[in-house]
Amino acid sequence: MLSGLKKSLVACWLALITTPLLAVSVYETQAEFLERAFAGTPPQPEVVWLSGERKSTVHQLLGHDYPALRLRYWCKKGSSAWVLEEIGRELPITVGVVIDKDYIRSLRVMTYRENRGGEVATPSFTDQFNGAALRVDNTLNTNIDGISGATMSVHALTRLANMALFLHNDTGCHNGA
Repeated sequence: MLSGLKKSLVACWLALITTPLLAVSVYETQAEFLERAFAGTPPQPEVVWLSGERKSTVHQLLGHDYPALRLRYWCKKGSSAWVLEEIGRELPITVGVVIDKDYIRSLRVMTYRENRGGEVATPSFTDQFNGAALRVDNTLNTNIDGISGATMSVHALTRLANMALFLHNDTGCHNGA
């Protein structure tokens, strides 16, 4: 018969080997993202409310409601920066999107929390979004090549790219506001 201490140690050991470890990779902080997006000091944040027609369109783009009612974004001389989150397979992926006029200048994974599919954070994948714009039907005007084993993460980033482009256009930031 095991003593109380030994039972506790065995229980802890079993919990460690049977519980998958949470793999969180932080590639860029929000402050670093904004400094890169605006080559120095970013503008003050603005707020966009996800309500009415805007909420409906975001729902169509994502396939579900965005979990926040309002979003902060940064806008300066026709460029905007967005920090958005979308579920990959099970956990949120935090993505930073920089848009110039009507095109994506940069899309980067800021934080990746899944155990698999982290290849979507590599520049060889995210650079595919550079230069992408929205068609009239709110889809990207370019094809994004998938990654085997990361399909859900690829789709999450694509949905966020669509959403950021839509919101950029919808807020009037593309007019140089």
